[in-house]
Amino acid sequence: MVNAKDIPSGEKVLVTSALPYANGNIHLGHLSGAYLPADIYVRYKRLKGDDILYICGSDEHGVPITITADKEKVTPKEIIDRYHNANKNAFEKFGMSFDIYSRTSLPIHHETAQQFFKSFHDQGLLVEKKSMQFYDEKVNMFLPDRYVEGTCPRCGNEEARSDECEKCGSLYDPSELKNPKSKISGETPILKETSHWFFPLGKYQERLVKYVDEMNEKFGWKDNVLQYCKSWFNDGLKDRAVTRDLDWGVKVPLDGVDNKVLYVWFEAVLGYISATKELSLQRGEPDMWKSYWQSADTKYIAFIGKDNVVFHTIIFPAMLMAWNDANADKFVLPQNVPANEFLNFEGKKFSKSRGWGIDVDEFLNLFPADLLRYTLAANLPENKDTDFFWKEFQGRTNGELADILGNFINRTFTFAHKHFEGKVPERGKLEKIDLDMIEYLKTQPQKIADLLERYKIKDAVFEMMNLARAGNKYFNDSEPWVSSKKNKEQCATTINICLNTIYTLAEVFEPVIPFSSVKIFKMLNISPTTWEKCGNENMQAGHKLNEPEILFTKIEDKMIEEQINKLPQNDETPKEVIEEITIDDFKRVKLRVAKIIAAENVKKSDKLLKLQIDLGTEKRQLVAGIAKSYSLEELIGKKILIVANLKAAKLFGVESQGMILAVDTPEEGKVKIIEIDESINLGSTAK
Repeated sequence: MVNAKDIPSGEKVLVTSALPYANGNIHLGHLSGAYLPADIYVRYKRLKGDDILYICGSDEHGVPITITADKEKVTPKEIIDRYHNANKNAFEKFGMSFDIYSRTSLPIHHETAQQFFKSFHDQGLLVEKKSMQFYDEKVNMFLPDRYVEGTCPRCGNEEARSDECEKCGSLYDPSELKNPKSKISGETPILKETSHWFFPLGKYQERLVKYVDEMNEKFGWKDNVLQYCKSWFNDGLKDRAVTRDLDWGVKVPLDGVDNKVLYVWFEAVLGYISATKELSLQRGEPDMWKSYWQSADTKYIAFIGKDNVVFHTIIFPAMLMAWNDANADKFVLPQNVPANEFLNFEGKKFSKSRGWGIDVDEFLNLFPADLLRYTLAANLPENKDTDFFWKEFQGRTNGELADILGNFINRTFTFAHKHFEGKVPERGKLEKIDLDMIEYLKTQPQKIADLLERYKIKDAVFEMMNLARAGNKYFNDSEPWVSSKKNKEQCATTINICLNTIYTLAEVFEPVIPFSSVKIFKMLNISPTTWEKCGNENMQAGHKLNEPEILFTKIEDKMIEEQINKLPQNDETPKEVIEEITIDDFKRVKLRVAKIIAAENVKKSDKLLKLQIDLGTEKRQLVAGIAKSYSLEELIGKKILIVANLKAAKLFGVESQGMILAVDTPEEGKVKIIEIDESINLGSTAK
């Protein structure tokens, strides 16, 4: 177990947070995933005296940005400028302490990404492959899947994408899409051959498995991260295209190659490196970035949400391995990737289209940042999805920040000004109650530090508030309102210890509520020092205090009700128009219980699996789009429901004799198979 005492201050630490996509505003879910946990960790490490850099910036390339630009009839640059600046400002209001908030549209990023591509190309590492893609002859461009719309060959949905129907979940070869139309020109596109370069990810699987195992053994990776890695390793890593036909992005740096850019998954992670280079130039130290990225002493921690695990534990490390194999200047790999799960909003997934949720900027126009920082930190989705509820936000603000922390500080300052002329009184004889509080005050910061070193942010915040609870209890049990009349020396001892407790509270809470921490130190009339000072006697007798101020104002019910009433009254996803069928129609669908007895990947598809199933009386082959939801191993032996009388069809050249029943999950692109109890016989009919 990591112990903060075993980690020397002054260690070199590089921290990154996933680059937010510059296609929309930052919302509370984003904060809980990759940003607030990182900021709390970084602020703590700075208090420890570590040599630390915190890097982030906007991810500004890719198809969604071009689609938004097309819809608004503006340039992609106008879109990224709008959201980069909006999100940068929101982060600043929230108190994020980035050393730099850069962007991937800058020349220094393009140069960095092209250097990596060129290195891989010159090594002969990249493989060029040909494939058929939709092409719009009117505008002379290949169309990414989001730019093609047509009729699903399975369910008849007229808004299906080129290779996937979001309505029925079917995956198919682009040639099967009926009535395809270009979303740019409205014309019917043709299928045309194109070529792209692929990174041989599978070549690095053995090294990546070893890397993940070693990092976990040494530094204790989170279980959710390890499970994601295991799933990808079990399925077998495959070649991934690093280029695509598009004119918005980092140009492929090869002579004679036009209208191709580096795939955003490939170049975006390199934004961490290019942003550090930019920071070096800003500081007038052009090579400073190398002392972090290319120093074996660097501890690199990548904070992300769970949707980015594969990019930071497998793909980015593989890219760095490939660079290190061919170059003398070696990059460090992530020592830990403490990914969080998702934060939902009032029980449901954030949804801009449904108006469900709230942007950070909008929230901070209503309430101070520290109230939000504390509430989110106390309920981080570290091991499972959690929710933001307005009532919980009110409860934590009123019941914890105001009634526990704020109340303790206010009571102590009131006594100090009323009975000791606004100065720190001198301690007298120490009783057991005083010694117990002094001992707790000395040991609690160490407990908090140990949790922060292990990225257990939520537990650390709980222990921070426990220190405030202990301070309140000590104040109450000491009864200074009695001793101020009967034993002034005893009262002085109580207030002295309480003021020293407040100093430590201001220090340990600084990573979580930095704006309030500044106010507390101002009230104490003293400057913060380092984490090591926590728990010591920092407030010397005779020190003059400033006047207190109210730190946390309670939130009235009316304000919370206003926010809840703003939510869509029909807070469910708008109901789709469902075509009614008769009971006779339903009876035509034969649902049968089957068992999966074998599973393998479908070539040239990262979504499809070929399954062999046992119906009791016969065995069949199915193709299902569940590769992103299940590993091959975990499928074997599952009892499932299938549509047994579905007309056979070919998907990517593989015949499928039926369809598995599954349901959508809150996680985009993933489903959950409907599983049947082991006691039910194969071939049984579902009615």
